[in-house]
Amino acid sequence: MVTVQSISKYDKKHSTAITIGTFDGVHIGHRKILDRLIKSCAETELKSTVLTFFPHPRMVLQKDTNIKLLNTVSEKTNILKEFGIDQLIIHPFTKEFSRLSATEFVRDILVNSLKTKKIIIGYDHRFGRNRTANINDLRAFGNALDFEVEEIPAQEINDVSVSSTKIRKALETGDILTANKYLGYKYMLTGTVKKGKGLGRQLGFPTANVFIEESYKLIPKNGVYVCKSTIKNKVVYGMMNIGYNPTVAGNGAEKSIEVHYLNFDENLYETTIQVDILKRIRDEHKFDSIDALKIQLQKDKKTSLAFIRQ
Repeated sequence: MVTVQSISKYDKKHSTAITIGTFDGVHIGHRKILDRLIKSCAETELKSTVLTFFPHPRMVLQKDTNIKLLNTVSEKTNILKEFGIDQLIIHPFTKEFSRLSATEFVRDILVNSLKTKKIIIGYDHRFGRNRTANINDLRAFGNALDFEVEEIPAQEINDVSVSSTKIRKALETGDILTANKYLGYKYMLTGTVKKGKGLGRQLGFPTANVFIEESYKLIPKNGVYVCKSTIKNKVVYGMMNIGYNPTVAGNGAEKSIEVHYLNFDENLYETTIQVDILKRIRDEHKFDSIDALKIQLQKDKKTSLAFIRQ
């Protein structure tokens, strides 16, 4: 897959079949559209192309700094690459870009800049300044500017009954199984391993402290989870704590993500790892003593291993 960081950098030598959207999560509802896009290009010379935007439009237009996304840019890129898309264009979303009229967007961006010959979109897609244009407008543009429009019917999308909002709510309540079902893959956290306080190693449960740079990434509800990673081409399982490191002294000052791998104990400092979340075990707790904490960690390990062996 070719990744292009701006519409202005697109090489115009290829005509495209394109779909447009934020595609946060690239969930099973999105995949209805992506499947059609790829199949429509199979017997043509058109390049299957996803046009997406960053920052998220709400971050720019509504100054919604609290919005949390299911994917970082790199995660979304990797998912789409595995899916088999030919081209991904990540265009910087700005207020100026949002002010393009529907005519300017279709004529100047889609047709002239991206050489679009076919557009595949969901039934409720809207575009142009203030999102005033709809599918009927797009078909009229297609007739005038010589491109085909294919709409994914409402029934096909609604049959899946999935939205990024539903997935966010599931993660925020700790319902990782529902989130993973809707995503079609395991929800992931990607970050760099940083040095921590070393408490886990003192307890016999050394942990990788995962620092996620992207503040907009949605972190699931605090608690203990079963997880897995691929490290040095080997799948390793672990248990992960998300929260404030409750100890006998009380809560820690900062939220952290710590992973204890069950079959791996090597130095991972400054390594970027991806943690796939499999199941939530329990809430975060305070403990009356270090011994009580150790006992609970042993129980968590036993519970994690039982789930992994299923």
